[in-house]
Amino acid sequence: MKIICIGRNYAKHIEELANERPENPVVFLKPDSSILPRKNPFFIPPFSNDVHYEVEVLVKINKVGKHIATRFAHKYYDEIGLGIDFTARDIQQKCKEKGLPWEKAKAFDGSAVIGDFYDKSNFDLENLSFKLFKNDKVVQDGNTKAMLWKVDELISYVSQYFTLKKGDIIFTGTPAGVGKVSENDILIGEINNCKAFEIKVK
Repeated sequence: MKIICIGRNYAKHIEELANERPENPVVFLKPDSSILPRKNPFFIPPFSNDVHYEVEVLVKINKVGKHIATRFAHKYYDEIGLGIDFTARDIQQKCKEKGLPWEKAKAFDGSAVIGDFYDKSNFDLENLSFKLFKNDKVVQDGNTKAMLWKVDELISYVSQYFTLKKGDIIFTGTPAGVGKVSENDILIGEINNCKAFEIKVK
């Protein structure tokens, strides 16, 4: 399986990090070793002093596809979910300054939280609310209507470069409100008020 991540898909998040608004979706990958095993805590890696949470809506691909037209993209997924793209922001900043890839900051072990998946027919994907709580306080409050590129557009775009296979997961971007995690933080993700995951930071 592949984990395909989309960066800079929410305007307010682009603004909070003072990034340039892209002409096309920003795409990067995480290896399967980045998946945080279920019920495991997230351990802050020793190489970073500034790991940030980034909550994101997830899409699970259900069949093989390549060069998928946007109008057919809805046929390539049945389930949506919620997860976290943990980012070593200090490492990422150094990479960006030197024009280097982000993998050390984005794809390290345990950096991908994948919560529960739900039948997409139960949701309005054009107006889907999701939240991240840190220690019972809402720190990210997003809605898919604010996406620069919608889910079906992302699937179409990504499939021009990578063959999508059953089980692949697309992280669709994070809204504003990203921030640092600290030891003993409790992170809870909700999608339309349904609890999708709970993670303890160590």
